[in-house]
Amino acid sequence: MSTPRPACRAHGPGLAPSALVGRRVVAVAAAWHEHEGRQDPIPVDVWLLDERGGAVRLGAGTDWCLEVEAEPPYEGYDMGDWGRIAVGPADDRTPFAPHLGHPVLAARPEHHPLTGRTALELDFPHGTVRCESTGGELLLHAVPVTGAP
Repeated sequence: MSTPRPACRAHGPGLAPSALVGRRVVAVAAAWHEHEGRQDPIPVDVWLLDERGGAVRLGAGTDWCLEVEAEPPYEGYDMGDWGRIAVGPADDRTPFAPHLGHPVLAARPEHHPLTGRTALELDFPHGTVRCESTGGELLLHAVPVTGAP
């Protein structure tokens, strides 16, 4: 019998990573914090949109967990003196860009005993994208391919 993975105490277990396997990512949307005319280079949330009309949101939880939820992009909103959150297409602004049109082949989560899921690596036919919650921010990285001829 396997030990269950720890779940985020604030957000629950979220979407099972295995639910992403086989989905063909056709577009990416993101939410960005804007303040005083500048846009933060790190997205607040990212959505993977698939060929079936599904959407999966990746975001950093308030307790530094990595949230993975099946939900559509939300509308942007104003935060008064703190700026605004703008939501829109981000196909060419994330490490997912080279993988558009390709299916997720594998999903490997990482967990922490106190916060639940903290990272998720998604494998595509031509590479991997690592999604992680670090210091309360969503970080996305292309993982270098090793062992290629």
